[in-house]
Amino acid sequence: MDEGRPNTDVDIKTLIELIVRALVDHPDQVRVTQLDGTNSVVLELAVAPVDVGKVIGKKGIHADAIRRIVHAIGGKTKKRYVLEILEN
Repeated sequence: MDEGRPNTDVDIKTLIELIVRALVDHPDQVRVTQLDGTNSVVLELAVAPVDVGKVIGKKGIHADAIRRIVHAIGGKTKKRYVLEILEN
């Protein structure tokens, strides 16, 4: 690895947790589970029932933004990521 370059490895679970915890009222109840397949990865996001609306946002704008970030990371890592939002 080149010493002058930053580490570009991405822990996508941690990234999603950080984003979602900033949006919700109960950040301690945010859980991301990663299910690895051969060419795809399913990320299950669990939040408190009262926070589901905050994660989805009006007309799904927050969920769409998070999915776009996940999709962009997938392009770099050559994997297909699927984000599912669950209730606890």
